[in-house]
Formats: sequence, C-alpha cells, structure tokens
Amino acid sequence: MFDKIDQLGVNTLRTLSIEAVQKANSGHPGLPMGAAPMAYALW
Repeated sequence: MFDKIDQLGVNTLRTLSIEAVQKANSGHPGLPMGAAPMAYALW
C-alpha cells in the first residue's frame, strides 16, 4: 500500500506526535501513533 517514502512520512508523523505529547506532559501517544497513516493519507 505504501512506498518507502510514504512509510517514512508516517513514521515522521508518529515521532512528531510522540514529541508533542511528551512536551505537553499530558495525554497518551497511542491515538496519534495509530492515526498517523490516516492523517498521512488525508493530507
């Protein structure tokens, strides 16, 4: 389904979402990590 560049984009979104949750010191990174492929496909 995804090419290598697409997978890199999804992994980048996952990493950024983890960092955002850690910086806010609030929330759980599970939802943004799981939703990263959907967000990538939409945008």
